[in-house]
Amino acid sequence: MFTRINKLAIDLPGTTYPDANAAAATQELMGGRFGEMSTLNNYLYQSFNFRGKSKLRPFYDLVASITAEEVGHVELVGTTINLILTGTTRPGKPDSTPLHEGLDKRNSYFFIQTAQTSLAGDSMGQPWRGDYVFNSGNLILDLLHNFFLECGARTHKMRVYEMTNHPVARATIGYLLVRGGVHVLAYAKALEIATGVDMTKLIPIPNLSNQSFEEARKYENMGLGNKLYTFSYEDYRDIDQIWKGTNPQTGQPLEVIIGVPEGGAVPDLKELPEEFAPGISAEDYIEIVKRLRQGAGMKND
Repeated sequence: MFTRINKLAIDLPGTTYPDANAAAATQELMGGRFGEMSTLNNYLYQSFNFRGKSKLRPFYDLVASITAEEVGHVELVGTTINLILTGTTRPGKPDSTPLHEGLDKRNSYFFIQTAQTSLAGDSMGQPWRGDYVFNSGNLILDLLHNFFLECGARTHKMRVYEMTNHPVARATIGYLLVRGGVHVLAYAKALEIATGVDMTKLIPIPNLSNQSFEEARKYENMGLGNKLYTFSYEDYRDIDQIWKGTNPQTGQPLEVIIGVPEGGAVPDLKELPEEFAPGISAEDYIEIVKRLRQGAGMKND
């Protein structure tokens, strides 16, 4: 089972501006083939279906703990898209065409389908596909696929970073480049232990250090490229049998952290009357508060 914490993986910039096309590009990091929905669901199903957990506990713990981190990455990218879209339109009477700003944007679904929030799809508006999940049941093959998946995800993050200079997009991508690099190295080390082949000689793919990206550099300098979290205070501790030694790119020691990152605040998205979202008038709100208080009183009785 999972525990949810009402925090984002990091604090995102507080001041922003709308850029619906940047949000559309960032959607690739959500629901593209190499997006966070793909990494999450690949590892989620592999952890569900893992055979021989007791014999191969460190490998199971690795996939399971990274699964939990990927849930937070999906949340982070979704929130990023929401913030980038904030302010695209303005309230107005229906006949004033208040959503006109969405007419010529790359992805009109933002304005028609989700009230200017993230989609479970890619940069072209195509829905995320379940057949992006690879789970062969063979440990080596699944680990090799995960290594490839993380390298593909890293490539796409770097390209989207180069497409937009939006501060919220870049803050998120910088963080994900560092954490994705951790996952690339983790799967490389798992493959080395399982097969004896030194996969670390292949990385980084693409052959460019995270230090080349300003928004990634600050997270690297915080040491986040050397930490692997259990995302549990009781379980998945055998990842320390894989995540050990030093980072081959920096020479710094690798560290297992019991628990979760400190995290940052979850932004409160403002109402969008022009999208009928959330569609609760001031009068409705007063009535809802009354009913909530009545319910609380009944419980106290």
